[in-house]
Amino acid sequence: MSKRTRQYIGILAALAAYYLVHEGAHLLYALLTGVFKQIRLMGLGVQIDIYAEHMTNMQLGIFCLVGALATFCVGYLLAALARSICHAKSKLLRAVLYYITIAFLLLDPLYLSVLCGFFGGGDMNGIALLCPEWAARCLFGALLLVNGLVFWKRVLPVYRQSFARQ
Repeated sequence: MSKRTRQYIGILAALAAYYLVHEGAHLLYALLTGVFKQIRLMGLGVQIDIYAEHMTNMQLGIFCLVGALATFCVGYLLAALARSICHAKSKLLRAVLYYITIAFLLLDPLYLSVLCGFFGGGDMNGIALLCPEWAARCLFGALLLVNGLVFWKRVLPVYRQSFARQ
């Protein structure tokens, strides 16, 4: 399989995994709190629809935060396991996990620090119920920088070496 094919598959798998984990965390929280309404398919995305009127501001804020927390935790787990993952013989598996790691480390912090101001608040609308939006955006901006460094210093060198081996 060509490098380009592995890249495309890796990117598509990363998008699918991101939605599964991020929206899955929203879904689990909605089910646990009894406010789940439906799953909506929207273009390329998925959204968990809830009965927000049955939630307190704190519950709504937590609902909006759990997706980012889930991707953060899985992203750091994948970063910690990068060396072990790179021992896999399958270049496709390594490529898929590489792109999933990138997505989980960078997408939510990027969206919640910068992009939410341009594309609608999304989860930031609820997170702003927990703390001032400027503070949340600064926190996610700092997290974006930290996660970028984790990727650059910890993940990228290991995967680069792994793909150079074969």
